[in-house]
Order: sequence, then structure tokens, then C-alpha cells
Amino acid sequence: MKRILAVATALAVTGGAQAQDRFEVKVTSFVVPQHFMSQWLVKWGETLEKASNGRLAFKHFPAATMGPTPAQYDLAASGRAEVAWFLHGATPGRFPLTELTHLPYVVGSSEIGTKVINDAALRANHLDAEHKGVKVLLLLTHQPGNILTTKKPVRTVDDIKGLRIRPSSPTIGSFITALGGTPVGIAPPEQLDALQKGTLDGTFIDYGGAGIAFKMGGTIKHVTEMYSYVSSFGVGMNPDFYNKLPADLRKLIDDSVKGVEKEVGMGWDALDDIGKKLLVDGGAQPIRLSAAEDAKFRKSGAQITEARLKELEGRGMPARQAFALIQSLSEKHARDSRNFWK
Repeated sequence: MKRILAVATALAVTGGAQAQDRFEVKVTSFVVPQHFMSQWLVKWGETLEKASNGRLAFKHFPAATMGPTPAQYDLAASGRAEVAWFLHGATPGRFPLTELTHLPYVVGSSEIGTKVINDAALRANHLDAEHKGVKVLLLLTHQPGNILTTKKPVRTVDDIKGLRIRPSSPTIGSFITALGGTPVGIAPPEQLDALQKGTLDGTFIDYGGAGIAFKMGGTIKHVTEMYSYVSSFGVGMNPDFYNKLPADLRKLIDDSVKGVEKEVGMGWDALDDIGKKLLVDGGAQPIRLSAAEDAKFRKSGAQITEARLKELEGRGMPARQAFALIQSLSEKHARDSRNFWK
């Protein structure tokens, strides 16, 4: 984002009438203001306000104040908000090729995942077409998640049998079933209560989400550090709003999201360390799988992946082609990014 300030001086000399235009940008999101992504969006808006000499004026609506999590995407598409940060998994099946990144053991960090999912070729050939009704500014993932349990530790595949576990997505629900557990669909804000009441035995979630967003410290007793999946998100702008902006403001917005993948990914990955400390301080025990058990989990994950690819191919989608590109990009970016699998 610092880069766009370098062109602000040049843009400030635009014509008098144009310089008087002012455009309010309502930004909606579904997490609290203290969340990393909420803060990133605020800083992004502040940078654009400064670079545009106040012609872009941002107003933020965090914590789902404009609508529930599943509605975030359509808030931008409809124009009720100019920008929305949305969760792909909140509307399962709407973004089938994008959701290939949710398959088990695809990427090893948010930095890797955000570089992968925002790749220009992947987006142009497969992902942007799924995002009808919005102009995609940025796609991203969180850091990989784990199995967190309240009573029984999970050290082997067999330990999952019979456990009631909340999946992060339908894909991970299939993974839980394949491992012998029972997936239980519960809205994210309801997880802690269900874990405390015992209607859930565990949940698939990242350390940051568990420790920071949902304050599970003191409730979670065991964390099996599989780092086995990510969830994906997008930042989208209403296309009618974007198209009515003067060319110089459109350029500012476009430039503001170029090359930010490492910055955003590292920010998410840093939440892992913070969230882990909060859980451990609350009495949680981190568990690392043996190489043999890790291989068993990964084998089940590969079976889920193959079944999903066949399903989408049967519906006429280029799933295998898209997934091959995702895998190759993941391997490429793992060489110079943080990787929780190491």
C-alpha cells in the first residue's frame, strides 16, 4: 500500500472539477474490529483516503453489522456496500473451483495460500469467473487449521472415531467422515458454547481463530497440529461503483492491492503464534503427529480430494486442471514462504 502514496502527488494536479468529486466507500466485514483483517482494511482505506486527497472516504461496518456472514458477498454485488470482505465457505458450492483450495493438505500457510489463490493465471483461467457481480480486488486464505478437542486427545486416526467435530467447510466435513468422526454443522459463533456444553467434542479451526476470534482458551485441552486445511476469502468491490470512478481513482484502487499477498499472508500466519499462546496459557496441550500417523491422515485427505475432483468433473468443470495449477503454485511458493508443515 505504501507504493500508491508515491503517485499521490502526481494525481493531485488533476482538474478542478474532478478534484471536488468525493466518493463514500462503505466497507462491510463479518469479524470484530480487533481482527487482523478488519485492521488491514482500515489501514488500506486510510492509505487510499490520503492518496486521493480525501476524494475517497471510507466508512467501515465490521462484525456483520450490515448483514450476516453468508450475505457479505451480495452486499457488495447489490451495491448496499461498495466493498465487502467475504468468506467463500459461507455459501458452500457457490465457488466450486475456488474451494479446491479448501481440500486437505493443499497449502502450508496463509502466505503460500494467498500467493496461490491470487495468482493472475489461476484467477483469469478459473476463479474470477466464479465471482460474478463483484470486481475482485484480492483473494486470500487464512493459516492452516487443526483439530481441537475438549477431552480426548487425537494422536492417531483411530482416535477420531466417534467424535463429534465441527467442520470448517463441507469439504472438511467429508474428511471428518472419512476418518470415522461425525461432522456437526454449527455456526462459528456457536462453537464455544457447544464445546463447553459437550454437544461438540472438537472443532477444526486455526489457532488464531480459536484463541483470538472465538476465545476458546480454557475450554480447549488438546490441539492436534495437523495444519491440514485453509479457508479462503475475498475482498470485492461493487463493479458499478468502480466503473463510475474517475480513471485516476480506479488506478489508485488497482495499485493498492498489487503485490500485497506476502504482507497479508504474513499477517494471518502471525495470528497462529498469538492464538497458540492463548490456548496453551489456558491449559491446551499441542500434539504433533508421528510420521506414520501423519501419512494416514494425508492418505484420507488424498481420497477426499480425488472424490471431489471426480464430482466436479462430472459436472463439466475443469477441476483437475485447476487443481493441478493450484498444487504447482503451492509447491513453488513453499520454497520462499513460511510453511507450517516444516
